[in-house]
Amino acid sequence: MIHAYEQMAADPHDRQGVRRRDEAWLAERWEDPATRVLVVSGTRVRPVAGRPAWVAPGEAPEGVRVLLGERAGTTYAAVVAPSQQARDEEGWLALRDLLPVLSDEASDDAPMLFHALGLAEWMASTRFCPRCGAGLEPVAAGHELQCPRCGRRQFPRTDPAVIMTVTSGEPGSADERCLLGHQSVWPEGRYSTLAGFCEPGETLEDAVRREVAEEVGITVDEVTYVGNQPWPLPASLMLGFVARATSTEIVVDADEIEDARWFTREELRTEAEAGRVVLPGPISISRALIEGWYGGPLPGSW
Repeated sequence: MIHAYEQMAADPHDRQGVRRRDEAWLAERWEDPATRVLVVSGTRVRPVAGRPAWVAPGEAPEGVRVLLGERAGTTYAAVVAPSQQARDEEGWLALRDLLPVLSDEASDDAPMLFHALGLAEWMASTRFCPRCGAGLEPVAAGHELQCPRCGRRQFPRTDPAVIMTVTSGEPGSADERCLLGHQSVWPEGRYSTLAGFCEPGETLEDAVRREVAEEVGITVDEVTYVGNQPWPLPASLMLGFVARATSTEIVVDADEIEDARWFTREELRTEAEAGRVVLPGPISISRALIEGWYGGPLPGSW
């Protein structure tokens, strides 16, 4: 089964990394009215009819120009403008709010949307040199930040995070169960897979085991890799796994996780159909992990 999160990364753009310091080429692309530009106000974009709104360079406001790359012979870029416009006008959405309103056709633009908003988030949170404290300036078509005082350069970072379906029981049997958790900050009824960041010196598999033990008190042995998804909220790469539990007694950490429950396939379907359990949206790897275990689509989403 092909999931929406896989479709969103199936046709990546050519990022043209070798062109990021080619000022003549960049200027030529910016003068070309066929170049498409995504306007980002702070860290928000304004979709039109369920799709990111691409404009010609002459229609873009002033801001940091970011080269995204090329696709099918067209150059794509972004302008990261001050956030005032998003504060003054309606319809500007952060990525987390944007995902539910994107149409199916927008999946083609998703890699570039994630690229642009990931850099915008990084610029917003990385403003001063960690060595001397001077304000940083964007270079390399928005992919580096350089200190004008000491010359130190900063690069975008991506934090590896593990996300996992935890299962218990004979695989494929009617009694096999899947473990889902509910965070205290979520509305009532929202449940999802467990997740957490990989720590220094830790393998991904051990990060899965540690996070599950810390969050719900369950021990895990076998850990199997499934797939991954860029997730610039603000700068993560979500690495998906299926983990086999060796214990079943749940002890939530009462910090991040407020509640956790085991579901058989029948229980999960029944609860989802009744709206008592609401699962993540269709373009998330979390949804793909849940439905991969379930064996097909489930109703409802955030």
